[in-house]
Amino acid sequence: MKIAVLGGGNGSFAAAGDFALSGHEVRLWRRDADQVAAHRDAGSRIVVKDHHGRHDVKLALVTTEIAEAASGAELILCPAPAFAQPDIARLLAPHLRDGQVVFLPPATFGSMIFAQAARDVGNHAQVSFAETGTLPWLTRKHGPFEVAITIRAKRLPVGVFPLDQAPHALEVIGRAFPGAIEPCGDALSGALMNAGPIIHPPLIVMNAGPIEHFERWDIHKEGTQAAIRRVTDALDAERIAVREALGYGAPHFPLAHHYAKEGEIWMYGRGSHDRLTDSGDWRERIVLTEHRYMREDLRLGLALLVSVAGLAGVATPLANAFLAIGGAICGEDFAQGGRTLDTLGLGNLSKAELQTLLRNGF
Repeated sequence: MKIAVLGGGNGSFAAAGDFALSGHEVRLWRRDADQVAAHRDAGSRIVVKDHHGRHDVKLALVTTEIAEAASGAELILCPAPAFAQPDIARLLAPHLRDGQVVFLPPATFGSMIFAQAARDVGNHAQVSFAETGTLPWLTRKHGPFEVAITIRAKRLPVGVFPLDQAPHALEVIGRAFPGAIEPCGDALSGALMNAGPIIHPPLIVMNAGPIEHFERWDIHKEGTQAAIRRVTDALDAERIAVREALGYGAPHFPLAHHYAKEGEIWMYGRGSHDRLTDSGDWRERIVLTEHRYMREDLRLGLALLVSVAGLAGVATPLANAFLAIGGAICGEDFAQGGRTLDTLGLGNLSKAELQTLLRNGF
């Protein structure tokens, strides 16, 4: 199938390389003209490293023109950080066409941002927008055009906007991720599967001392201690309570399953945490106030959780506390500056009105 991948980070290169490795026609878009020129000069190739070895694959196109990347694509995948979504959505919006599926893995309710951008430019094409609970690859770039994939996701709960277009969207996404896609309802349900705002805020805040002290720190190895895991489970319980209050059923993909040796298999499958830390790819320099765990998962992700919890009538003391502490670390008011139903233009809707919108679209 024809797939457009948007972005130039770890997830985008893993997506582009892995899709090409699976035989798809892949167009990669990124904004950096110098990097695009260098990539073309290198043959528009990506080296994918996984447990099977090294694979040298060629992309159909590497471009700075988003219209060129999106033209004719059945699936448009954008694994860029949530804080980059508004700009990318505005660039993409005029070029969307009937039948295309925009997939954001994960998104922090970014599917709504992309759908609103299309509406705002008067593009009435029948487009589906979808999001899932995690990036489909545990991955890190090892060079400008080389990416290491430690794990590919085994289960991806996917929510679709508008929900009445879910059969088509899930079929298209399922061809790119065979055997991994699990419907989880509408796009807000997909947003409330996002693991990042649950696993990362406790890691980035509760490890603030060693992060600022050590030159390099593996937040998922030394930083994942029993006390932090207990807090993560309690924060996850708030997420699940919000899902249940909104009427979303199980499975809720509790984060405890990510670490468990037995029981229900989580999104990345069994033993994924150990394989992540064994890779050594997450031993890195972390700038506490700039890292995406703080700027994306805490500032945007927890603000969304708290906002939706207000609509659902659910208390979220831990999410509120992390928002306050993260904001204090960064010298900002994260409760006001994050992603909320109000900032998405949905704050005036009742629960029933929001559910109708999610089902039928604009």
